Parts: sequence; C-alpha cells; structure tokens
Amino acid sequence: MNDKPDTTPANLADEEDDMEDLRVTLTLDDDEEVECQILTIFDIDDQNYIVLMPADDEEDEDSEEGEVYIFRYFEDEDGNPSLENIEDEEEYEEVTEYFEELLEEAAWDDMFED
Repeated sequence: MNDKPDTTPANLADEEDDMEDLRVTLTLDDDEEVECQILTIFDIDDQNYIVLMPADDEEDEDSEEGEVYIFRYFEDEDGNPSLENIEDEEEYEEVTEYFEELLEEAAWDDMFED
C-alpha cells in the first residue's frame, strides 16, 4: 500500500453512524485504486487509527471475507486527513487486537438489540 493514500472525506469528526457514508480512495502499491468505507476511527495511547473496508466487499462474493485496511490517522491544523502505514509489528498487533475487541463488543450489542 502507498504511504500517502488519496483521502477525500469532508469531515471525519462526524457521528460514527455518518461514517458509513464516507468513502476513502486508496491507491495501492500496484497503482490499483480501492474505494473503501470507513468502519471506525479510534485512539490508542494518543494515536488515532482508522479502519477501512473495501466498498466492493459489500457486493463482491470473490473478495476475501472481512478484509480491512488499518492505518495511523492524522489531521493537520486545517482538518485535512492523512494516513500512514503501521510499520511496527507490535503496534500493528495491538491495534488489530483492539479492533477485534470492538467487533466483539458490537456483535454482543447487536445480539441484545434484536
């Protein structure tokens, strides 16, 4: 993946429910562009992370089930977003474990909403 994906959402600070409508276009190392839905943005130790799911995963039966992209997330002083690859293996493991906990909590909450 490219260190500087093309990100174009207008305001990522909106309510989490509104994130479903926000899209980010990633340009991968092979110059393939992937439109992604923002699943969530969360904070660990004063660092923000963003989780993106390829938009065609919703419709494409051939895509890998549950494929997501996780990046470090930053905003400049003007509120413009930028993404950065997570290079450190320990950091990546911590972030993915936290995201899996979020998924488990969401599944648990959904079970009681029904």
